[in-house]
Amino acid sequence: MLIEERLQELKDKINKKVPRGITISEVEFEGPELVIYTDDTKTFADQADLIKVLARDLRKRIVVRPNILEDPEQAAGKIRAVVPDNAGISDMFFDPETGEVLIEAEKPGVVIGKNGVTLRDITKEIGWTPKVVRTPPIESATVKQIRQFLRSVKDERKTFLRQIGRRIHRDATAKDQWVRVTTLGCCREVGRAAFLLSTPESKVLIDCGEKPSNNNGYPYLYVPEIYPLNTLDAVVITHAHLDHCALVPLLFKYGYEGPIYSTPATRDLSAMLQLDYLDVVNKETGQVPYSSNEVKTYLKHSITLNYGSVTDIAPDMKLTMHNAGHILGSAVAHFHIGEGLYNIAFTGDFNYGKTRLFGPATVQFPRLEALFMESTYGGSHDFQPSRKDAEEKLYDVVSTTVKRGGKVIIPAFAVGRSQEVMLALEEGIRLEKIPKVKIYLDGMIREATAIHTTYPEYLNSDLRTQIFREGMNPFLADCFVQVDSPSLREDVIGGEPCVIVTTSGMLNGGPVMEYLRALAPDERNTLVFVGYQADGTMGRRIQKGWREIPTGRRETIVINLDIVTVDGFSGHSDRRQLMNYIAHIQPRPEKIFTIHGDENKAIDLASSIYKKYHIETHAPMNLETYRMV
Repeated sequence: MLIEERLQELKDKINKKVPRGITISEVEFEGPELVIYTDDTKTFADQADLIKVLARDLRKRIVVRPNILEDPEQAAGKIRAVVPDNAGISDMFFDPETGEVLIEAEKPGVVIGKNGVTLRDITKEIGWTPKVVRTPPIESATVKQIRQFLRSVKDERKTFLRQIGRRIHRDATAKDQWVRVTTLGCCREVGRAAFLLSTPESKVLIDCGEKPSNNNGYPYLYVPEIYPLNTLDAVVITHAHLDHCALVPLLFKYGYEGPIYSTPATRDLSAMLQLDYLDVVNKETGQVPYSSNEVKTYLKHSITLNYGSVTDIAPDMKLTMHNAGHILGSAVAHFHIGEGLYNIAFTGDFNYGKTRLFGPATVQFPRLEALFMESTYGGSHDFQPSRKDAEEKLYDVVSTTVKRGGKVIIPAFAVGRSQEVMLALEEGIRLEKIPKVKIYLDGMIREATAIHTTYPEYLNSDLRTQIFREGMNPFLADCFVQVDSPSLREDVIGGEPCVIVTTSGMLNGGPVMEYLRALAPDERNTLVFVGYQADGTMGRRIQKGWREIPTGRRETIVINLDIVTVDGFSGHSDRRQLMNYIAHIQPRPEKIFTIHGDENKAIDLASSIYKKYHIETHAPMNLETYRMV
């Protein structure tokens, strides 16, 4: 069936279901959504469950948009007239591409109203579809710039989404039925995550990251299974760490033209980290893999999904994102293939334990035949201490170092570990478990923290309560100072005892190198590792005991400071949690593939799962293809 015929058939079905008086002028596929255009959005707003009924019966994501949108300035005035003043509206973002207005307010509940009555009143008044979020306690320049950019390319986005929508909803024509996964990186190693999920109808790439050691740093993007890149239907990003997303913009440089699916938080964090990655690589080598233009192209092609939203991404494939508990917006990507043919999930990095920031990874799925899971800490002896014990050890290290007049350097990923460490240190000072010293934040940490406050729905309930109900935002504590200039960095290096939390987490570039050069020779100082150090990185070398580190600038850093590893802050599950995850996952998969771990750890975890749970397991190598069906 031609797309035009299918759209007409859908339009006829919709017309039969909507009440009299509602005129449907057009229906169109835009990305994964079926968009209904009408002059009667106010009538739709009165029919509270109509869109849900249509979505259920048509098995499509439904969006209703007016044919003509009211001028944003006039619409903003009407919104303020409808919403009570005590809602504290701080900003409004009108998106003509989607017909949505994002309302930021200090009290979102007041904007929504009892049972959503105020939201429906807004829709009746202006026609735009209102969405409400809480005003972020810390303004994010990244989020603001991304929203402005997406508004500036709204016409291009609309054209792109219509093209993608028609590609997604094309007829499935293949007579064969098979499902295959090809490993393009991240197998028996940590980093350069990339997996190709393919059927006779479609090809989907899951993640496209770099290897932290910069040794064989790119996935195998040139092999015939994936090349040319314009044969891909979609790219899915599980989360924003560079070993999973750094090379996504590179795909556009070499011919990819399709969509990038992720959660909203992953989109924003990825763009921020990709631009920072370009800056670091340029300073270190002078050779960047792509430019900021490709990052803009990535944003222009991004399609964001919330947890639990089932979305068509190809004629024979649906995607659902589930909480992975690793970093902000991290997701377990679950694929439903065909009409119940096969279900497969990729965990990305995940944490099956509650942290200060997030709840544990999801274990409940509608169906699940195969699971690709990380094995970073999959070795038989990879047991992490409890978070409480880890924090007590950190407090002891900080107290000891400060008392002897030294400084504590904590290299950490800008996203995830930094915020966990910040929360622990703030509480340590507040409860007088460590001396009252300044905690300096250098690199992208402050901006990453601002993005965390922009998306509070991803944080666990305890932290949301502390920030928004108790009015005590630990991220805004007086102890934190942002290092925003070279002169302040020099003052920190030469100043009083303090704690420095800085990027990058594995010492492969970034501001941490300046602190290391200046502070490493002084034995009063301490370098504290709170995250995984991959093989080949400077962090792993120092952790192994290297005391002289060549930097590539014809200089050597002499290491005299203390080296301490504080396990327990990782966003990855340890061996106990990995096994526990398999014990609780529902339904239990028929096959498990252990990836994203050093060779011995991936093999050990696969063997242990097989022995304990009698599930078929594999520890794949790169460039292997597995047929699932």
